[in-house]
Amino acid sequence: MRSEVVMTNPTGIYIDGRWLAGGSEIDNINPSDISDLIGRYGQATGDQLDEALAAARKAQPLWWAAGVQKRHDVLMAIGNELMARAEEIGRIVSREEGKPLAEGKGEVYRAGQFFTYFAAEALRLHGDLAESVRPGIEIDVRREPVGVVAIVSPWNFPVATPAWKIAPALAFGNAVVWKPANLTPASAVALTEIIAKQDIPAGVFNLVTGPGRAVGQRLVESAGVDAISFTGSVPVGRGIAAAAVANMTKVQMEMGSKNPMLVMDDADLELAVAHATNAAFGGTGQKCTAASRLIVHEKIHDAFVEKLVAAAKALKVGHALEDGTQIGPVVSDTQLSQNLDYVQAGKAEGAELLCGGERLNRSTEGYFMSPAVFVGTRNDMRINREEMFAPITCVIKAGSYAEALSIANDSEFGLTAGIMTRSLSRASHFRANMRAGCVMVNLPTAGTDYHVPFGGRGASSFGPREQGRYAAEFYTTVKTAYVAAGAPE
Repeated sequence: MRSEVVMTNPTGIYIDGRWLAGGSEIDNINPSDISDLIGRYGQATGDQLDEALAAARKAQPLWWAAGVQKRHDVLMAIGNELMARAEEIGRIVSREEGKPLAEGKGEVYRAGQFFTYFAAEALRLHGDLAESVRPGIEIDVRREPVGVVAIVSPWNFPVATPAWKIAPALAFGNAVVWKPANLTPASAVALTEIIAKQDIPAGVFNLVTGPGRAVGQRLVESAGVDAISFTGSVPVGRGIAAAAVANMTKVQMEMGSKNPMLVMDDADLELAVAHATNAAFGGTGQKCTAASRLIVHEKIHDAFVEKLVAAAKALKVGHALEDGTQIGPVVSDTQLSQNLDYVQAGKAEGAELLCGGERLNRSTEGYFMSPAVFVGTRNDMRINREEMFAPITCVIKAGSYAEALSIANDSEFGLTAGIMTRSLSRASHFRANMRAGCVMVNLPTAGTDYHVPFGGRGASSFGPREQGRYAAEFYTTVKTAYVAAGAPE
């Protein structure tokens, strides 16, 4: 049975237009200061999840019938409020996820841009008319909502990643059941409060917090879901895909990465170091677009490494909300332990650690780690094969552009990739021959725009692309109608 306790202080469960108490609660701890309890957040029961799915199923036709102007206006209001409150909600993001405040504010503002962009896309959902090969028949092709969309989002971008899924889902007339990461429930509540105040049918949007193995697994296995959009790890993604097959559920997944950045002998060295530092250590390396493999031409290898190490050592690691902090804590004790294990694994395989890779003490007790640079690494080492999600980057020496490209493509992943070069021919060849979904030339591997498609190849992605106009491929289904026009009277 569902809980009948309606929450006056929302703690993570919003179903059918109401905030509810969960079957249990968890503590939400600030990774910059583990003595700081952000709050206690509810954990949904299986019955509550079923209630959310039933509410979404009932509400979805009402939302589709509301029309494009209504959906435009609602999404525009959500986006404008997110942008207006970017600093306030950005502090929540930084406090619970650990990214520096500037990044937290930037994430929330970008989330608002996703909603305003898809508000406009709601008005641009056009169809097609076609001539039939048979006389007297008209053909109409249009897109309709896929139905009830399950959204499973990660902790590293707790507002932006859900936004780029929720916004198109709502824009195209779907209902949503959102299961966020348990590490960042406060951000999920902040976004939900903004959505909940809009004039939308109860049940169109539902927030269900809880552990992935219980709530998340039950959600993706449900026959009440028409489509699943997931961002997370490869093992979890494989499990979701297997569960979805049983119900023939549409799936879109963004998973792991091992992004390379090639630094060629003709590169602007200062720019290359700046972009590599940004891509490797921004967001504490906890980005799917982070550059964890730096493939450097042997002619500039030593000069590049010297400057990279100096840049890494100069980064200020500290409390996410302190002025001047460039690198915040990693998100949890579990993540920190995993990161330190990778440091030991790299050493054990023969890589040379030139700086970082240590737990740091600061004025508050948190999960702080110094940015690490490995050199003398090979592409077959674990630290170059597995996604670490850590402030750790590995330098691989290459004797030529061709060798560097071969190393870059030698991975099961293919999300983003970059090259630093002054050569137009190398840049053009790289764009054409790098097996990645997003290719950057003289830019960091991290940093993408909201109005164009995002996604990768291999184990990085599965299903239609996210973002931009390509999002319609996942959040809608195509209907072709044949109409016998008949002869005029």
